[in-house]
Amino acid sequence: MALQEINLNWATQPAPDQSAQLFIDDAQDRIDRFIRARRVSEPIPSFVACDFVMVNRALSAIVEDRLAPGPVFCEWGAGFAVAAGLAAMQGMGSYAIEIHRDLVAQAHDLLRDHTIEVELAQGSLVPEDGDEIVDEMASQDWLKTNEHPAYDELGIDVSDIDLIFAYPWPGEEGLIEALFDAFAAEGALLLTYHGMNEMKLQRKTQTA
Repeated sequence: MALQEINLNWATQPAPDQSAQLFIDDAQDRIDRFIRARRVSEPIPSFVACDFVMVNRALSAIVEDRLAPGPVFCEWGAGFAVAAGLAAMQGMGSYAIEIHRDLVAQAHDLLRDHTIEVELAQGSLVPEDGDEIVDEMASQDWLKTNEHPAYDELGIDVSDIDLIFAYPWPGEEGLIEALFDAFAAEGALLLTYHGMNEMKLQRKTQTA
């Protein structure tokens, strides 16, 4: 298999509607307060928020152009599960995986307060049998974990997911792509955020 990059015209999408913008603003405020409170005592170095307006525009473009093969979305390394919430608001069946229990609790509160339905699980985004890929490629420790894969709790396999979103830690882009290529179904999409107005959309395809 291989990953084929798809041109995504996210920048032409309109700004989020009022409900989405309220959700984004509240999420960013909660994230800022959480980071300030944990800065000294218990920081989570791998937790960095992305540009949620940009993510919402990318999701809008994917939905509008019907690029995903189906309606199932999952956010890998979800943090406050904001992308998963935005996907749910756009009509997708939304799942989220986060390894840090404190972040899972924050995500539950945020989604509950905005009455957004997302299936959220605490655990590893690395599927069973994916440890060999992580051991070979991970340059950071955040994916090297003894935590259980979260898919059993969610009741899905990676191959059931039509669109995966991730914000890779610098240097981990290839690892996220390798995990996706190894376990996602043919035709599935991987959307990744890379900062500085850069997003990448790739589809898993058969090699020529």
